[in-house]
Formats: sequence, structure tokens, C-alpha cells
Amino acid sequence: MASSALSRIANLQKHFNPNSKGERGVKISSEVAEALALGKAVVALESTIISHGMPYPQNLETAKEVEAIVRQNGAIPATIAILDGMPCVGLSLEELERLAILGRKARKTARRDIAHVVATGGNGATTVSATMFFAAKVGIAIFVTGGIGGVHRHGESTLDISSDLTELGRTPVAVVSAGVKSILDIPRTLEYLETQGVCVAAYQTNEFPAFFTEKSGCTAPSRVDSPEDCARLIDSSINLGLMTGILIALPIPREHSASGNIIESAIQKALKEAREQNVTGSAETPFLLARVSELTGGTSLASNIALVKNNARLGAQIAVSLCQLRDHSCKGT
Repeated sequence: MASSALSRIANLQKHFNPNSKGERGVKISSEVAEALALGKAVVALESTIISHGMPYPQNLETAKEVEAIVRQNGAIPATIAILDGMPCVGLSLEELERLAILGRKARKTARRDIAHVVATGGNGATTVSATMFFAAKVGIAIFVTGGIGGVHRHGESTLDISSDLTELGRTPVAVVSAGVKSILDIPRTLEYLETQGVCVAAYQTNEFPAFFTEKSGCTAPSRVDSPEDCARLIDSSINLGLMTGILIALPIPREHSASGNIIESAIQKALKEAREQNVTGSAETPFLLARVSELTGGTSLASNIALVKNNARLGAQIAVSLCQLRDHSCKGT
């Protein structure tokens, strides 16, 4: 059995080690490669929240704390980024710190941007869509983020729709998030996800959460009530060969939920300022989140950190449950 496991590790290294023959692929940390080869629980984490979500050193401390929560709940964290043109799955502490110091100098990288960042030897912080792409490429089934992108307000006329949604429609990775960022048009986002064939399930609630707040006013299409429920849902999707993502929407902890009226007022002001300053495209979401944080006296940033940690906890528990469901001998890490 040990020799078989070593063989699987060798195969992973053969295909994804950048020093192997053939075109450059994906660099997987030895810890993540071993966990994948042995069928252990692994959770993918994005890097845009590190580079674009908050200032240094708070971003580094948050990244380390999120990885620690994943470990405490039995899984191996695999933060994903592109460094010097090399896609990396699983970052060392030094690499995490480098990315945190780079901050916004690292390119915010969605699926569209991957080839260019790699070709130019650049540094890229992966968004939801790019993180899902690399997670699926190396066989990671669970990905944790804060909140996904969606249809922007007035998107019916601007056609500003996040690539996160189309990625969910074509990449078989389960995403644990606090729903859709409340700066977006949540009803239209849910409609778009339905069109893409994405299963959307709220966790222990019938209402779809709205990132900073527990309630959005939208009914969730499905509901799950435990990590085991989530694991069975993911396992069924894999076995059926649906080849689409799953969105598991976990409400922010009640004690960190900001007042909906305060947040909504800040969002409306931030949206107005974004239009006046002609902030559009990939720059809009970071601008809006930063402005909302300023307008709420930092309350929204503290809530953001709290919900990411909460999502990491559930994501790791789901990964362990899925591991145990697919291999009854799996004991976690």
C-alpha cells in the first residue's frame, strides 16, 4: 500500500513539477501533492483576498489564520497563486508573505488572465474563477472563499457579469462562500447560476445569505444541514458526471452580521462614487469593498475576515466528510 501511495505521488510530481520534461505546468507543494496522492482532505484557498482584500500585514495574518483553521479541522490548505509565471498550488510561509507584501502589485487574475500572467512571468493573485480552474486541474474538490462575484447592479445594461458564475457552470469544484457579495444584484445572480446549471444550497437556512448579512430576501434553491449533507451532494454530482460546480452558501455568524440598513446605505454611496469616478470592470469590486469598509468604520472588513474564517471551518469539515464518504479508511490528517 505504501509503494502504491509513493507511486501516485511520483505520478503527480511527473505531471505537475515545473522541472519535469515538457511544457510548464503547475507547481504543487510537497504537502499538498502527498495529501492528494493519499486521498486526504484538501481545501483550496484563493489569493486575491490576500493581495487585494486588506493591507499588509493584516492580510498575511489573516491568510495564516485561515490556513490554520483548515488544519485544525482536519484538512490540508492549498492557497493558490501565480508567482513569477508559475501557477502554485500550496504556498510556503515565505510565498504567502511575498504575496502579502506585493499587495495590489500582484495582478488580480481571473481565468481570462491566466495565460498572459504565465506567459509574461508575472505575479497573479487568483480570483474565484482562476482558483477553481487550478483546483480542478489538480483534483481538489473543495474551495473556500469569502463571497463569489456575480451580476453587478445595472448589469442588465452594462453586461458586467463576473466570470465566477460561468466558471461555476463548467468546473466541478464545490465553493463554500457567504453567498454573493452584497454590492451585487443577488436575484439576477441566482437567475444566472440557474441558467448555468449550478446547484446552489444554503447551509442550515432556507434563505440565501448576502455576504455581510444573513438574509438577502431571496429563497435558496436547496438546503443542506451538515458537512455530511454537503459531502453527499458533492459526491452525487461527481458520480453523475454533471461537470458543474456547486455553491454552498454559509451565512455569516450572527454576532458578526452587520446591520443591513447601514451596509445598504454604504453600498449605495460607494456605487454612486464608482460611477462618478468611472471605476469599472475588475477594479470595481475592490473599490466598492474598500469604500464600504471606510464608510462603515471598518465594520465590514472585520465582518469579511470573520466570515472567511467561518467558511474555512465548514469547508475543511466538508472535505473530511467527502474523504470519508469516498474512502471509508480515510481518517483525516
